[in-house]
Amino acid sequence: MSTPEAAAIAAELRTAMGKLTRRVKHEDRIPLGQIAVLGALDRDGAMTTSDLAADQRVRPQSMARAVGLLLEQGLVTRRAHPTDGRKSLVELSDAGRAALEAERGRRAGWLARAIEVELNDEERVLLARSAALLERLAAR
Repeated sequence: MSTPEAAAIAAELRTAMGKLTRRVKHEDRIPLGQIAVLGALDRDGAMTTSDLAADQRVRPQSMARAVGLLLEQGLVTRRAHPTDGRKSLVELSDAGRAALEAERGRRAGWLARAIEVELNDEERVLLARSAALLERLAAR
């Protein structure tokens, strides 16, 4: 059971992180679901649509639609599965990698500018130390 102090910190942190996440996502030009697929392909490499659906915790039909939209935009390509002729693999195209990097750059750029404008030197040091603490909590 958590202490009242820990519970209060947790509630405030969850609220602040939610607001920050929504604000950073506001910089996106590609819908969140599509960015998540591009990010998964960037991190994990080529996958089947079924594997992508499982990774993103969505129905295979929903993933098939998302992959179809990404194919139409040229952000992913499809190739034959090397061991199972009934399946195909979806992978990032060069355009998809560039679009993903641009999205990441917009998000990081906005946040970096906000840190520069809103925080003084002491607050920046505190925020940097806090990032390491958040990583520890996320790994738990």
